[in-house]
Amino acid sequence: MLKYLIEKEFKVFVRNRFLPKLIFIFPVVIILLMPWAANLDIKNLKVAVVDEDLSSISSKLVTKIDASKYFMIECCCESYKEAKYLVDNGDIDIVIEIPQNFEKNIIKEGSDKVHLAINAVDAMRGSLGSLYLTEILSDFAVQQSISGNVSIINISTQTRYNPTMDYNKFMVPALIVMILTLLTGFLLALNIVSEKEIGTIEQINVTPVSKFTFVLSKLIPYWIIGFIILTILVILAWAVYNIYPVGSLLTFYLMASIFVIVMSGMGLVISNHSDTLQQAMFVMFFFVLIMILLAGLFTPVDSMPVWAQMIAAVNPMRYFIEIMRMIYLKGSSMLDFKWQIVILFGFALFFNSWAIVSYRKKN
Repeated sequence: MLKYLIEKEFKVFVRNRFLPKLIFIFPVVIILLMPWAANLDIKNLKVAVVDEDLSSISSKLVTKIDASKYFMIECCCESYKEAKYLVDNGDIDIVIEIPQNFEKNIIKEGSDKVHLAINAVDAMRGSLGSLYLTEILSDFAVQQSISGNVSIINISTQTRYNPTMDYNKFMVPALIVMILTLLTGFLLALNIVSEKEIGTIEQINVTPVSKFTFVLSKLIPYWIIGFIILTILVILAWAVYNIYPVGSLLTFYLMASIFVIVMSGMGLVISNHSDTLQQAMFVMFFFVLIMILLAGLFTPVDSMPVWAQMIAAVNPMRYFIEIMRMIYLKGSSMLDFKWQIVILFGFALFFNSWAIVSYRKKN
């Protein structure tokens, strides 16, 4: 009986002119565009310099800032008022004002103040730009001795797991999780509800098919489709971004299979409690949106408020994103994320048990 139900699901899928195209085109577009569009690595901040000292040290400071990949010296203004006007018009992101007697104070007193004015209309861009520029100024201060002679301190920095600081390596594994969530949860929820609307589920209800068999027949096709899409995404990430799992591919697919079961179960629960396609769409959209925002997709969970962290604690997407990043970047084994595995197993058991219990074989 299970064989024929699965065959029916695949026939319905193939006969649909729009759905197969959507399932294969949507992930490709997301994985090709999102890492570039949702990149939070701030670069090419426009800087205006007001150098009132015009000394050798101030010139070295300006040169050091301009050499950074994060900043571009757009102009050198004669006064702060002129630079502020550019900020007000949105032409400049940061103004750095070097006061008079800057070099003299550095040589005699060992320190002096530099004024920074940050355009914080875009809070993320402004805060990161301020942080980057502050680090450059601190490093420059360390290089200057109290006597006025340059004393270079060579600092050796080791960046582990992502030595090139490529933001795409942070985003791509999380985007793969998001796509799997939408395909194996969202579409599955719509599948059963659509059968309710067109009346075909009534024919299933009068057959001797058990609830478990019916639920399994809905899950298996989307599991297969999910793994096909997952393989395509892994190949695209490698071909386009040179990003591939450092860890075992077997572990990668095993963890993905657990997560697919979790999201499929959640989709079934929503479909069982929805009477119309619109209702299922809005409910699924609500939960998926909350899960994406509180999963650490764009920002770390530890940086969120306490109440948001409490909600994220019951978000299965959050744990799978952690697993994916550990496999992709660290090459971690299953022992390294054993607690995440236990939690995902708990979610899988909870949602799929709920799906079986909530499915009622009656009109």
